[in-house]
Amino acid sequence: MTEELKTDIEVIFVLTLVHFVGDFYMSFVIPLLPLFVQKFSLTLTQVGLITGISRFLAFVVQPPVGYIADHHKTRAFVLGGPLLAIVFVPLIGLAPSFVVLIILISLGSIGSSMFHPASAGMVSAYAGRNFGFSMSIFNAGGTIAFGLGPLFITYFVGTYGLRASPFTMILGLAIMLLLFRVVPLPKVEGLTNLGFFSSIKDVLGAVWKSIALIWVVMVLRSFVGQSFLTFIPVLFAKEGYSLVSIGAIVSIFTVAGAISGLLAGRLSDRFGYKPLFYATHGLATPSLYLLLFLPSKWVYLGVFLSGFFVLATMPLAVAMAQELAPRGRSMVSSLMMGFAFGAGGMMTALAGKLADIFSIRPVLASLAIIPLLTTGLIALVHERKPSR
Repeated sequence: MTEELKTDIEVIFVLTLVHFVGDFYMSFVIPLLPLFVQKFSLTLTQVGLITGISRFLAFVVQPPVGYIADHHKTRAFVLGGPLLAIVFVPLIGLAPSFVVLIILISLGSIGSSMFHPASAGMVSAYAGRNFGFSMSIFNAGGTIAFGLGPLFITYFVGTYGLRASPFTMILGLAIMLLLFRVVPLPKVEGLTNLGFFSSIKDVLGAVWKSIALIWVVMVLRSFVGQSFLTFIPVLFAKEGYSLVSIGAIVSIFTVAGAISGLLAGRLSDRFGYKPLFYATHGLATPSLYLLLFLPSKWVYLGVFLSGFFVLATMPLAVAMAQELAPRGRSMVSSLMMGFAFGAGGMMTALAGKLADIFSIRPVLASLAIIPLLTTGLIALVHERKPSR
């Protein structure tokens, strides 16, 4: 019993490193879009296809990967996923055409979608009593990667040119050599003889309504967060902010989310999950309004507070769902991370259409109320207190 309650810090760190390195390379795509627009004379529709493809693939790939990871004792997803991102994303600098560019980004996105549910499921098995905090550490690895990756790749490409981007894979491959030596085998959940839908029924059972409610909350959170991340740079660019300032705004938003995720995970181990959902989602709405309407340099305060509260609940949702359905850790992780993230991400097209009609600021102001409204859905969730 004592061993079950003990947190394997080494494994949690290794899985966090997996998360970091995979997302670090995936974060290269968005900041390089202006160069591809110039290189291939892309339309906004083509730009939208590039930015949306990783969301779509996460939506499609993660649930079946979560199912397979719960049925087979293999490291193929945890290690193979980051490797695809490390190899194919840096090659986009050599893409001779838009079609090749899409293929390379798609392969990298598939890799990203592969490792997320499998590695998140393993966190639960090695977290011991510090489940929420361990999940928040794991989540912070990806969030920090999306904060640092754009700064790294824009500096590297700005210094050495776009065609030098394949050299960036050297660092990732070196890290993968270490990970191949230290990543342990996952623990199978005892679902080997069940098919896909039978596994879902067996895993979710009587808690399916609570899982569905958490999923809807995460879809709406993703919709709001990704809409702000997508359109705030466009809005601020029109208002005269420099490219460097806009890059800093994106990084501050994501790094603030990493900080809040760690804090929320730690507090959830003591107070439970629902109080943290109420606090962070309730405060997200006024923070987003501050982001939209604070003047001049005060906008950076609004950016930090918005990222802090909007992104805080990602690790909590995964941990809460895994507590409710402990036999399908990878599967429910894929629902809360990839499936919800992908669904919310694809909904940003709706926000873009509305922004074309009403302009960006009024649309984002309307979306800002959504996190506050989701607290009503959280109240309906049956919470199982952290058991470790």
